[in-house]
Amino acid sequence: MHLFKSAVIDAPLSKIWPVLRRFDSVAEWSSGIASADMEGGDPCDRIGAIRKLVLPDGGVIRETLLTLDDRRNCFTYDIIESPLPIWNYVATQNFHPVTMGNQTYATWEVRFAVEDKDADAMAEVVGVGIFESGFKDMQDYFGR
Repeated sequence: MHLFKSAVIDAPLSKIWPVLRRFDSVAEWSSGIASADMEGGDPCDRIGAIRKLVLPDGGVIRETLLTLDDRRNCFTYDIIESPLPIWNYVATQNFHPVTMGNQTYATWEVRFAVEDKDADAMAEVVGVGIFESGFKDMQDYFGR
């Protein structure tokens, strides 16, 4: 499955990127994450580092930082453990300055495998529950 979502955040890239590039910062701005910790004491910007996300319901998601590019303001990660019925999940977040205004254009793209019977539900969970909700949380956090 392939999903792509985008949004314009009412905050400059210079405010957003220093926070979002930190792989463990997601609990600061996302209402869908209770805590985010780097495993093994790894720095939050080390390629190969694993973050453990605890959801508000106690569920756990573990993700690996695959790429981090400060010149292009993007990072890629995969999921290695999740309560969701998906696998081979690899996502990329990109952030670009909006040249007319003090805003940021954000994209979130993912490819993952899912059984046909779960495809519609996972498109909703990931595309709306994670990506669109995440963009709303970014707006609420950075646009204040």
